[in-house]
Amino acid sequence: MLDVDAGSGDRLALAVLAQYRMTTTEQMHLMIAPDVRIEQTRRRLVKLRKEGLVDRITLPQAGRTRVWFATHYGAEVAAEWPELREWQPAKLGADRTAARLKVGHALTVTETGLAFVQDARRRGDVCRPLDWIPEVYQPLGGGEAVIPDAVLYYRRDLGGGQGWSMLRAFVEVDRATMGPERLASKIHAYQRLYEYVPAMAGRPRAGQEPPEEAWQRRYRRFPRLLFVLDGTGPTGVENRITALAAGASLTRPAFRANVPMLAASLTDILRDGPSAPVWRPLTAPEQQASWHA
Repeated sequence: MLDVDAGSGDRLALAVLAQYRMTTTEQMHLMIAPDVRIEQTRRRLVKLRKEGLVDRITLPQAGRTRVWFATHYGAEVAAEWPELREWQPAKLGADRTAARLKVGHALTVTETGLAFVQDARRRGDVCRPLDWIPEVYQPLGGGEAVIPDAVLYYRRDLGGGQGWSMLRAFVEVDRATMGPERLASKIHAYQRLYEYVPAMAGRPRAGQEPPEEAWQRRYRRFPRLLFVLDGTGPTGVENRITALAAGASLTRPAFRANVPMLAASLTDILRDGPSAPVWRPLTAPEQQASWHA
């Protein structure tokens, strides 16, 4: 059983693994303890493994990289913590077989989240490890849902004593495992979410407020939509941005006006940082912009 008195580091490590699904040792180290030696992170993970809370697989094709994940028991423990209130308890941990089958996409999503966390540290903004929440269920009614690869919470320092801006984004990480048109169809799923209003039970009463969209119960404003593209060279990235821009052009004007939609190559994000003007607005793909502009 987890000894919380041993320090908050064990708790944070388990929370990150439960929420992110999978990390390498280096990703975990950079996420939770970049100012100490990586050996301390390795010892922490080995300790949690001995307690049955986490496990690992080894990727022989990647220099025997170790990939860590929460066990079913570890995920059950973490699911009770308030800091994981938006984490989906339906996916309680993994075993080695499940981890091997989804390791590629999971590690790419983790690498993307780590890029935002590190960028915030450099810029004096606020994006803590648990502000990147993979696979948050967004209901559409009738048993349907939109499940982004991650929801990002990011507090940006406006500088000059102007205060803070709270930003949110739905993030889709595409490793070129689907065709460009199928990727672009995700935009229309988000438009459905933007417009979806749950049906009210019974007849509306006089003076009753009109029902709000489902997403307004969780977000003040509809989060911007970010597509992170990986798995191909520049030509493949351009083909997918072209398809995404075509899909965006077919959405309704209100959605286009109120929901910023941008795409960027993961290579560019990792090289320049996500706050750099590496993003292409899908309504004007010839331009480059910062994601939080």
